[in-house]
Amino acid sequence: MAATDTSVDWADHALARLASDGYRSSAPRAEIIEVLAGLGCSVSAREITAELQRRGSTTGSASVYRTLDLLERLKLVQRVDVSEGLARYEPALPGGDHHHHVVCDRCGKVSAFEDEALEAAINRLSLRLDFAIDAHDVTLRGECPGCRRAD
Repeated sequence: MAATDTSVDWADHALARLASDGYRSSAPRAEIIEVLAGLGCSVSAREITAELQRRGSTTGSASVYRTLDLLERLKLVQRVDVSEGLARYEPALPGGDHHHHVVCDRCGKVSAFEDEALEAAINRLSLRLDFAIDAHDVTLRGECPGCRRAD
């Protein structure tokens, strides 16, 4: 999968942030960030580990989980809980651009969506509540068209 300018920017941003926050540079951490940037939206730790193995890396799943945990704490990735015990991750873009997700409760399929009206409603809610919203994540759950047709 070819890296986009946005994914390269995110990877550079993530590595710079780690360095500026005093975290040591390591090849496994850099590999994980590169893979996550390339895979993009809503990937599991298992998928990241599989891609690393496909590339011939010796970086193991424990390193992937530790790095994802660190990136989440630094708000460099967004964690999306899709079902019991399964989390997916995606780069948190430095400019704040984001999208939301719809998850099929039957097959686990995750699809991204953007909605300007939803963003406007969240902004209006923020004003009504007099609450400064730093970030938000909307995950809608239901059944995808394929699972509905299977009934």
